[in-house]
Amino acid sequence: MSSNPSDSGDNPQDPLSEMLAKLFGGAGAGGMDPQELAKAAGLPSDPNAMAMMMQQVQAMFTASSEGPVNWQLAKDNARRVAATDSDPSVQPAQSREVDEALRLAQLWLDPVTDFATTSALGKAWSRAEWVEATMDSWKRLTEPVAVSISQALSNAITTQLPEEMKAMMGGASSMLANMGGAMFGIQLGQAVGALSKEVVSSTDIGLPLAGGTMALLPANVAKFGEGLDIPEAEIRLYLAVREAAHASLFANAPWLSSHLFGTIESYARGIHIDVSKIEEVARDLDPSNPESIQEALSGGVFQPERTPAQSAALERLETALALVEGWVDEVTAAATVNLPSAGALREMIRRRRASGGPAEHTFSSLVGLELRPRRLRDAAALWSQLREERGIEGRDAVWEHPDLMPTSKDLDDPKGFSKRRELLEASDSDVDAALTRLLNGDFDTPEPDADSSDSSDNSDSSDTTPGEGNDPGDNGKDDDGDAPEGGRPQA
Repeated sequence: MSSNPSDSGDNPQDPLSEMLAKLFGGAGAGGMDPQELAKAAGLPSDPNAMAMMMQQVQAMFTASSEGPVNWQLAKDNARRVAATDSDPSVQPAQSREVDEALRLAQLWLDPVTDFATTSALGKAWSRAEWVEATMDSWKRLTEPVAVSISQALSNAITTQLPEEMKAMMGGASSMLANMGGAMFGIQLGQAVGALSKEVVSSTDIGLPLAGGTMALLPANVAKFGEGLDIPEAEIRLYLAVREAAHASLFANAPWLSSHLFGTIESYARGIHIDVSKIEEVARDLDPSNPESIQEALSGGVFQPERTPAQSAALERLETALALVEGWVDEVTAAATVNLPSAGALREMIRRRRASGGPAEHTFSSLVGLELRPRRLRDAAALWSQLREERGIEGRDAVWEHPDLMPTSKDLDDPKGFSKRRELLEASDSDVDAALTRLLNGDFDTPEPDADSSDSSDNSDSSDTTPGEGNDPGDNGKDDDGDAPEGGRPQA
């Protein structure tokens, strides 16, 4: 009997292709047990779910894919996870309750914000509907990471393997190159599906994942209220006010959504995949031993690593998320002041957002990104301080432009924000005034110093036309090195 399995049959294959076919053909075909692969990848161990998942993975490896990740696989897996433990369809009565709560929420917000009421219609979603509505946003946020993983694995295969290994791989090269993207898609679906069981609205994590849509998830709202001695109607109304506040903010600050997504995308593009780990796995890969791939997957070979630059970017992102959540927290508290349970619900949500749920931790481990406003309380205190100093209109005017937004230093000292901003605006006004005078030709040419022994060496002041400046050779300065009167203000 031949030792090479490709020697038998009418369609011989190279050894590695056949090994991968067996690996993803299931335990019954002599390959890896799907439950063992699930355990290695940190996925659910339900046999039926894993069998269906492995079928899709196998299909991906045997067919061409658009891009490094099969996003359809990610979405299907997310929906499958969302349906675990049942995902009932929204009933007409639930839709009416959500619609009424969101309409009332907008009425309550009107007197406590300077923003116009949004025209978005309120919706009630099942978990699967939330997955469908937000999947494009998840793709946008995670695609840079998926591309990094796929490219790193592909480069390791094409440049690091011994020549004899490359020859033996044959047609399996493209399949193995896509393996990182395949596993990323599966894990992304797992994370998004798990999140669908925790979120109570479309903006629950502080991002407009569904565009301008306002929505609540009745099943999750009911789960949120379990164990609380608070009527479900009050809980639904409080969460509706938060959702409406998010929608109003993103609608009236049109730059904010792209700013947040752009910050996250920049962060994701800079994520570093440790190629040396992949190279080590590629060198040690044993084509005759499918368990070697299992060991690679369980060894964190695709785990993103955070660089110092990424840590700085993450701080900026956390500040932006904290400002959004702090504003929503502040205006929701003002709008629900007459709701008996508002104080308890506010504190509960503050703790929930600051610590993050299990699904958020899963997403963090997948892309190295935490979507938690750690400084929510500091941001809420800042917005409260601005309301006291400037009123509602002045507080909300800060959202007019990203350059007006507070920084992490402002969160450290909310009371000093206005003073620092006034000093900055005064400095900017001086610069603007100086530029205006320069463009209008209003600068006076300084009189020559009669007592200066070097005055004869300078060009005749009468040769200088007002508004054209001095000879380039003198750098626009007097003999003593100081800028002439009316010149650029010193810092």
